[in-house]
Amino acid sequence: MNCRRHGSKPTLALWMLVAVADLAILIAAAGPVLAFLLVAALAVVAGGVLAFRNLRRPQPEPVKVVARRRA
Repeated sequence: MNCRRHGSKPTLALWMLVAVADLAILIAAAGPVLAFLLVAALAVVAGGVLAFRNLRRPQPEPVKVVARRRA
């Protein structure tokens, strides 16, 4: 029993479990970073949409200033 071959099914299953756990830890650690990047991307898109809408709005024509003389 002490002489188990390398690469047996229980050994592979254990290392696969370790690999899955490592991926879960990496995904959990990347969660806040991804959330921050998503919020930043949404802010940039919203700013771009607002700027585009403001640039498309026709500008009012300047009104001539008429200086009135007081009597």
